[in-house]
Formats: sequence, C-alpha cells, structure tokens
Amino acid sequence: MTPQKLDTSVRAIKEWLARSVKSLGNHSDRLNAINVFPVADGDTGSNLYLTARAGHDAVSELESDDIGGFLEIAARSSMESARGNSGTLFAVFLSGLSEPWTGQERLTAPLLAQGLERAKVRSWSALSEPVEGTMLSVINAIALAASSTLAHIKNDYESRAALDTVLVQMKQAAQLAVQGTETELAPLLEAGVVDAGAVGMLIIIDELCAAIRNDETDFDSYESFHGYKIQDPHVHLNREAESGVEVMCTVSLDALGAATLRGQLDSMGNSVIMSPVNQLEEDTYRWRVHVHVDEAQPALDLIGKYGDPVNVSVTDLCTHDD
Repeated sequence: MTPQKLDTSVRAIKEWLARSVKSLGNHSDRLNAINVFPVADGDTGSNLYLTARAGHDAVSELESDDIGGFLEIAARSSMESARGNSGTLFAVFLSGLSEPWTGQERLTAPLLAQGLERAKVRSWSALSEPVEGTMLSVINAIALAASSTLAHIKNDYESRAALDTVLVQMKQAAQLAVQGTETELAPLLEAGVVDAGAVGMLIIIDELCAAIRNDETDFDSYESFHGYKIQDPHVHLNREAESGVEVMCTVSLDALGAATLRGQLDSMGNSVIMSPVNQLEEDTYRWRVHVHVDEAQPALDLIGKYGDPVNVSVTDLCTHDD
C-alpha cells in the first residue's frame, strides 16, 4: 500500500459505514456471545450492527463533498435509532468525530486526530459513570495514538504519508486496547473474555483504516482474543442477567434541564447515557437518553416532567438474545 492510493474523500467515509455494517453483522454472534458487561444480555453485537445500519442507510444515497456534514447526518440517524449502551456510545463517537471535519472535503492526519479527540471527549461526557476496560479504552487508545504519532511527524502534517502513518498506529493501539480489557474489569477477568463493545469498536476502526487505505480487513488476529474463537461458548448464557429494563428515548431539553434530569436518572437507575442529537434553539437540544431501571414507567414519568419523550423503546434486561 502506497500513501498515494489513500482515499480521503466522502467516498471513503461512505465505504467505511457500509463495511462496518457488513462486518458487524458477520461478527454479531461472537460479540453477543462474550457480552458480559455491563449487563450479560447477549446483545452487544446486534445493537452495534443495528445502530451502524441506521447511520449507513441515512446516507447511502446522499451526494456530498463535505466529509463532516456527511458523517454528521449518519451520526444523527444512528443516535435516533441507537440500541443499547454500545450502540448509543458508537453514535456519540460518530457525532464527535464529525464535528472538526465539517466543511472539509479531504481527510488529513491533523483532522483525524482532532476528530478522534473530540469523539473521546464526547464519549466520556455522555456517560454518567465512564468505565475503562470497555469501548472507551479503544476510543482513548486511538485518540492518543493519533495525537502522539502526529507530534512525532517532522515534515508535512497534511500529507497522505502522514495520514497513513497515523492509521497504522491507530490500528495497533486499538488491538492492544482490546487485549487489555480482559484484565481491567472483574466480570471480564472472571469470564475469561475481552470486552464485547471494545471488539466491536475495533471492527469499526479496522474498517475505517481499510476503507481509507483501499485495503482488505484482516480479522485473523481476532482469534487471539480470549473467548472469541468461533468454537467458544456463549459465555453470557452462563452469567446472571441484570433484572429490570433498558429505557431509551429522545427528548428536547435546555442545558439545565438536561443536567437535572441526568442527576435524577442517576439516582433512579444506572448505565445512564445522555448525549445531544442536534441543536434546536440557542440553549435547547434534542437529547438521546439511555438508562437501566427496575421499571420503565417511573423513568418515563420523570423524563416527561422535563419534556415530551419520543422514539421510546423499552427492553427487558433479563432477555438473552442468541
């Protein structure tokens, strides 16, 4: 692969989304099998696939030269249709990534580093209780790899060669981050698996690098991940699933309302994720809300005190999806 063959246009971003959907679909069964954190409900792969597909479908026929604007539309659709913790966090990642790219026609190493840093900040801020050893570890690792690699490039930061160097380092950092998740969280160490969401994010990053580099994606190295071989059992089936339900919805709030609602949801349940979808007025955004609670109605009643929840979904956390 020569840097001159890199595709840095919207075409590569569209290809990335399409490839991510295909690969997440192909890997969804294995991702579901090792899904033990934060809830052993065996749906991480399915949630990532469905969320990615919503984003891809929103832009599959869209013509644009703006890489950030194009990705922002995909991110917004992913956010509205996000499934579970992993899908919601992936949508937040896409949204953050798109922000520094808006108005740009070509991706460069500095733009990639800026996007990854913004995605990292957005991902951490969306979660009430961010935890290492998850998708966040991969997001952190690739953001750090991009910025540190860029800092050591002596010559043309904007060159294709610089971008190619950053992509190579990102892939390596993401792989190492996934391998490290097993020892960062007790449930993963006990089950003898790496984190399902982290592997899902690795798939997404590998496909991003491959799409830009016009290359094939090599998944052979995934066989080294504990619990990920195709013959390995569905570990989540042997885990005690969390009781209660997952509630997701979209609601329009100002900053104060969002902060207050987040605090009250933290007191009511756990796994709270809140992230803005898009701005409506100067201080009002549409927010995507995710929370695990014992019963759905009290949470929906609470949200209803601050705004009108739409796109509501309620999922039983006790259900195992094979």
